[in-house]
Amino acid sequence: MKKQLTSQGKPFNFTRENLQKAEILIARYPQGRQASALVPLLDLAQRQASGWLPREAIEYVADYLKLSFMQVYEVATFYSMFNLSPVGKYFIQVCTTTSCQLRGAQDILKICHDFIQQGNEDNLFSVCEVECLAACVNAPMVQINDDYYEDLDAARMIEILLALKAGKKVNPGSQVGRQGSAPERGSKNIHKSKKEPPS
Repeated sequence: MKKQLTSQGKPFNFTRENLQKAEILIARYPQGRQASALVPLLDLAQRQASGWLPREAIEYVADYLKLSFMQVYEVATFYSMFNLSPVGKYFIQVCTTTSCQLRGAQDILKICHDFIQQGNEDNLFSVCEVECLAACVNAPMVQINDDYYEDLDAARMIEILLALKAGKKVNPGSQVGRQGSAPERGSKNIHKSKKEPPS
């Protein structure tokens, strides 16, 4: 799904606002090293194109940075963050690496696939399996667009999907109320408190 290059059938140009952002991004790099802005510019183009990089956007970024199409295409196909064909408004990436796998990622992935198959006429959702998203302590987890949803179980994943379909906001982060990567059952202290010496 993600690596099949697709045309949008019309020219791509940065909007005026994104052109200003592109100039700011390029200015971060030393003179003669503007090509270093390639990944941020591809990300900017993907956001403008509703979550994917059409062929025309890759060509545009290549021209903008004075690079060959192939140089830009290689980067776009290397990183899993870039989608070369259209995705839904909610792009769900399910981590299935070791920690998530051990804690139920296959169930989460199946729920997402089943949910989409049962009714995605409006193409609101796209799902794919990805490698580690670096939230192992809060496994299983998914990334939906830019947000992480952690400490999931099957029931909570269904609730999230239904809420998004209904246009409701869903709070990202731990879905069991845990603070960051704190222990799941609360803080534990291995040191006993010191008793006052008898007087």
